[in-house]
Amino acid sequence: MSQTLAPLRHNLEGLDSAVATDSRRLFHGRGNCFLNYEHLVVDWFWPAIIVTFFSNKGEDSEADFLSYIRAKIDSSISVYVQRRYQTRPAYTHFCGPALDQLYARRGNLRFALQLENQNIGFFLDIEPARKWLEEQCRGAAVLNLFSYTCSFSLLASSVGAKSVLNMDLSSKSLGVGRQSYHASDVSLDGVTFFANDILKSWSRLKRFGPYDIVIVDPPSFQKGSFIADKDYVKVLRRLASFSTAKAKVLCCLNAPEVMFSAFKDLLDQHLDGFVFERRLEPSADFPSKDLNRGLKMFVYSKADV
Repeated sequence: MSQTLAPLRHNLEGLDSAVATDSRRLFHGRGNCFLNYEHLVVDWFWPAIIVTFFSNKGEDSEADFLSYIRAKIDSSISVYVQRRYQTRPAYTHFCGPALDQLYARRGNLRFALQLENQNIGFFLDIEPARKWLEEQCRGAAVLNLFSYTCSFSLLASSVGAKSVLNMDLSSKSLGVGRQSYHASDVSLDGVTFFANDILKSWSRLKRFGPYDIVIVDPPSFQKGSFIADKDYVKVLRRLASFSTAKAKVLCCLNAPEVMFSAFKDLLDQHLDGFVFERRLEPSADFPSKDLNRGLKMFVYSKADV
């Protein structure tokens, strides 16, 4: 295998299926920093490795890489593979013990994963936002828009948020969030789940507000419900009306076609009543040749009036 894989080889050496460790990205080819492996990512979700191929380089190429992985790890570690370039990409078991359920881990928290879906349900690259929330949420009323599987919400509850409201179009994803709360032994007191179209639910959001922390982390494109380049603005214009006087907003967007500067301009123009506070820097586990196209994470604070 190429010397390009030296970072992966180093990360594989520390894995142990007998010791639970935090989930992380072991190899990030998608940032175009590793020649010939731009199509590849490798993730660690104890006690399993997940290999994702984003483009088809041929069966022989994939077989060689998977053989390399199997030779580098203990036989007690499970390996699952997803071929994202397929029409309906599933996670298939490659080697090691087959698992009935898999979790992402972060300290004492466990986040239920969905191997039957294209998106597994936990995004490793947004860890800088989780760290920021960990410092902000104690005693806060938190609104998690586009909450998906509620990973931000579970973290907020675990550090002492006063209340958390999750809103997402998918009741199934919210159910996964409940499962994660139970698996992590975190109380659901003060936690509310709403399966609704956010763009049609402003009055309900106001009824349960105001909120000290608002999280806006939508999909860049969700057919029939949300298209970031036209719908993000609709959300931004509403936030001041149901947030507290000292509220903070975390705005995220994972859309490579949108530059950092363009996203910040959008926020500056339409996030009425808020001022820019900081940009959260990407995790070192996600090297990128062009950071302007990477995951965007900005914090805004309620402006003094």
